[in-house]
Amino acid sequence: MKLTFTIEYRTAWGEALVLRLGDRRIAMRYADGGVWSAEVDDLPAGVCEYGYEVERDGRCVRREWRSHTLELPAGASCVGRRDLWQDRDDEAPFYASAFTRGIFSRDASSAPQTTEGWTLRVACPTVRPDEVLAIAGSGRELDDWRRIVPLSDGAFPEWSLTLAGGEAGEAIEYKLLVADRRTLEPRLWEEGGNRRREALPRGESRIEELRPRFAPRHWRGAGTAIPVFSLRTEEDFGIGEFLDLKQLVDWAAATGQRILQLLPINDTTMTGTWEDSYPYNANSSFALHPQFIRLTEAGVEADAEYRGMQAELNALAEVDYERVNAAKEALLRRAYAQHGARTAASDDYRAFVEANRSWLVPYAVFRSLRDRYATADFSQWGEMAQYDDSRVEAYCRQEAGEVGFHCYVQYHLHLQLSEVCRYAHAHGVVLKGDLPIGVSRTSADAWRSPELFHMDSQAGAPPDAFAAMGQNWGFPTYNWERMARDGYAWWRARLKKMAEYFDAYRIDHILGFFRIWEIPAHAVHGLLGHFNPALPYSADELRAAGFDTSGGRYARPETWDWVLDTLFGPYAGEVRATCLCDGRLRPEYATQRQIAARIAGDDERSTRIREGLMALLDDVLFVEDPRREGHYHPRIGAQHTLAYRALDDGLRRSFDRLHDDFFFRRHNDFWRESALRKLPAILSASGMLTCGEDLGMIPDSVPATMHELRILSLEIQRMPKSPDETFASPARYPYLSVCTTSTHDMNPLRAWWREDRPLTERFYGEVLGERGEAPADCTPELCRRIVEMHLASPAMLVVLPWQDWMSTDGALRLADPERERINVPAIPRYYWRYRMHLTVERLLGEEAFNAAMRAAIAGSGRS
Repeated sequence: MKLTFTIEYRTAWGEALVLRLGDRRIAMRYADGGVWSAEVDDLPAGVCEYGYEVERDGRCVRREWRSHTLELPAGASCVGRRDLWQDRDDEAPFYASAFTRGIFSRDASSAPQTTEGWTLRVACPTVRPDEVLAIAGSGRELDDWRRIVPLSDGAFPEWSLTLAGGEAGEAIEYKLLVADRRTLEPRLWEEGGNRRREALPRGESRIEELRPRFAPRHWRGAGTAIPVFSLRTEEDFGIGEFLDLKQLVDWAAATGQRILQLLPINDTTMTGTWEDSYPYNANSSFALHPQFIRLTEAGVEADAEYRGMQAELNALAEVDYERVNAAKEALLRRAYAQHGARTAASDDYRAFVEANRSWLVPYAVFRSLRDRYATADFSQWGEMAQYDDSRVEAYCRQEAGEVGFHCYVQYHLHLQLSEVCRYAHAHGVVLKGDLPIGVSRTSADAWRSPELFHMDSQAGAPPDAFAAMGQNWGFPTYNWERMARDGYAWWRARLKKMAEYFDAYRIDHILGFFRIWEIPAHAVHGLLGHFNPALPYSADELRAAGFDTSGGRYARPETWDWVLDTLFGPYAGEVRATCLCDGRLRPEYATQRQIAARIAGDDERSTRIREGLMALLDDVLFVEDPRREGHYHPRIGAQHTLAYRALDDGLRRSFDRLHDDFFFRRHNDFWRESALRKLPAILSASGMLTCGEDLGMIPDSVPATMHELRILSLEIQRMPKSPDETFASPARYPYLSVCTTSTHDMNPLRAWWREDRPLTERFYGEVLGERGEAPADCTPELCRRIVEMHLASPAMLVVLPWQDWMSTDGALRLADPERERINVPAIPRYYWRYRMHLTVERLLGEEAFNAAMRAAIAGSGRS
């Protein structure tokens, strides 16, 4: 079969277009009018994928964001294909599985296809499920504009129609339109003049790709954010479980919601204590957390012992992490002993293990070794400290039962979450997951592939509204250079696995793909960190600005008497005598981790000395780059240090210029290029809708790059993107955004109202337009006004915490709003244990509340 590819594309001087057809690279010929073409003679009938790339000097400089699919008709000898370049545009998010598998999913139609003629292919993802894309026009087949012919959406969001050879031969004029699916009554016509198709010679086939010319169609939806562990149903075992989500889907569908947003659901078992409750410190980026399993669906018998434990644990107001997980594991081991062999012999189980072997086996061995050595720190595992395929295979044979147990649990978790995913799709609801930016240094990932991480550093975040001293997450930073060598295969596998269950996801701290806040391994606080990658100042640049860093000046703490008196008060003399030598800190107090280890008491004296010594180490103007000697980063927020206070006015102004240029201008293009090397390759690994958590210190390059990649931003009224605003205006949010009242790292609406009285007074007057003193508590009426303000925003998605939806009803809201908080980022070891105060079953029965919620959502145009 001979196939001619044609595409119009305006290249720059020195550029050429190539066709990528499988592994083949086919140079294209240029003709007048920016049209490129190529001929292929040996293509068999069937389905193939291909794409176009722009090359300069033999190197790809640009490629399409999505491929073309072609089904070659049998029996045709000559086929012409007219394509359009696939660029990301404002419709790009609608190609995500959130819409194609969930929100806009449909019972696909099919139209009779002929072997030859004129085939029309149109990508149109914004057509609603009760609509159909259609064509009307002149000619016999279209009955001279008197007939509306629907296209097939069997490959939605791609639409297709073939007009048979003889009837398709004449020249016609036509237009595309959107019509009612049932009646074919027109709802929306293409803008502009009629399209024209020239006469088609008899016996020749032509495939034409079109982009419709409809006015923008902005869909807007609403949803709820809640961690799985926070769910409460009558069937639970003291903690929320995956299968609870089916009832939550019922509630979402009943109230007109389309999306349920969850926190990370990966296994975090490290110590076996409540500290494992932190969901962003997983022992595997692939394995699901066993705590979310429904025991009775995994072979556990609901006997009297089970029912007694279930009743006791499920009655608790908060999650008892240790008791719940210990009890679940014991019962699962009993079920595995009874059913494990039969399950392992099933075809479904074998297929699951084979499809997930690359991460499942290392994870199962990791969990087994963690239990054997009573630590997740694999450096303590003797000969197993370093991952080795042959040793792991031998261990699997020796400990087949133990390794098999963890595979058995993961298999049942997979079955249960997959069931929820299918159920959600059937109800027009999608699940939104959470992609943590960090990976634990004591994880199966780091054990299996340490070369992908910088294990000698820590990731975190610079100071922000959540944490004045910055955040130190303790995760190793990524070795992006090594990851790039295999096309970011680890990331792509991670996203592909996630897409089995989710249709949208939140990239935690998306700024980390531009640059990560890297903290020395010896630091406790986040203030001594620096951005990586970055362009630090050379010593010569700093000297020209008035800062001579020779001898470590400005990059090491000064121990002047007034500094010590300020930091240590009545204990300054003791510090001089015991912690200093020749005006410098003694070696045993040289790092914050050493200080924390040596001074561990919690009495007033120990606390003042310990925190004072740590603050002293933080009290510098510059941080030397750990990999480039003689190059320095301004210490973030150094204007609050005693070292800055000691500068004269001229040096203060000079430092301010250096600081502001470094953090807000110097790296804009540099960080944009850094992100564009990673994100497109990673995002293409799945079809999920991508949302970014872009809070904190945001360089100018971030919003522009996110818009270029059509990544939805996160908008929070209390955390405005503009430094000139105290509160953001939801009415001005961008369409491609997720709008919310609060996140899991913030106080929910009612507790926030009590948090800062002067700020609440400003909000009451400036945002709500009220006069007089604000009420002491945020009443249901005020909460409804705030929620409705967010629902009315232009944002594509409004996803509110469950607590804030409940705040609008005086009878359903929790009496004490202080118990609704999920996390306090300023507390490194926080217990994540919040649970709903009422069951989802009861929530489903609250008809008046659900009707009011449904009316508010529909009334805002979010249906």
